[in-house]
Amino acid sequence: MKHTSEQLFKKEMEKVKGLEKKPTLLLHSCCGPCGTYPIDLLSDYFELTIFYNNSNIFPYEEYNKRLVELKKYVVKINESKNKNIKIIVPEYENERFNKILSSRKEDPEGGTRCHICYSLRYEQLAKYAKDKYDYICSAMTISRHKNEEVINKILSGYAKKNSVNYLYSNFKKNKGLEIAQRIAKENNMYKQDYCGCIFSLNNKR
Repeated sequence: MKHTSEQLFKKEMEKVKGLEKKPTLLLHSCCGPCGTYPIDLLSDYFELTIFYNNSNIFPYEEYNKRLVELKKYVVKINESKNKNIKIIVPEYENERFNKILSSRKEDPEGGTRCHICYSLRYEQLAKYAKDKYDYICSAMTISRHKNEEVINKILSGYAKKNSVNYLYSNFKKNKGLEIAQRIAKENNMYKQDYCGCIFSLNNKR
């Protein structure tokens, strides 16, 4: 019997809640609004670190704007909930991403180009987490524009390859998306109007 991402998430969370010591989790987040609810939820059960590896985002000013919003929210959570969430920001490699993704520049949003983009970022996430963190996960399953089944399949594969536990998720469920939207509105967060890469930006114009 195939279990849904929600069932797998619930099962793993029940295991985590029974532990005396919080496990560590490296969470990929692409922006402030998408990170809100997952960060708020997971920080109660994990020693949480955010991995902002989003070299797909073009231009750099946009990449940095999203990072600033994410940092502001993490500071707020750390202060209000007495947490110690850190953010790791790898090198910005937009030219490399553009070169790889350019062969699929005509793909529609959510197609093969996006799956390649996920794969590039999630491979980096899993490799970084190896021997350092207990779990990895991505906040991107909160987006209504993202297919959580594709995300979970790609990221769980890299987790297995790098011997790290994977936390399946579908954060848009159980009103997660509505909660994230409310938090973003309450905090007057900048909300982008395209996914991130230069090709998604060109398609928007």
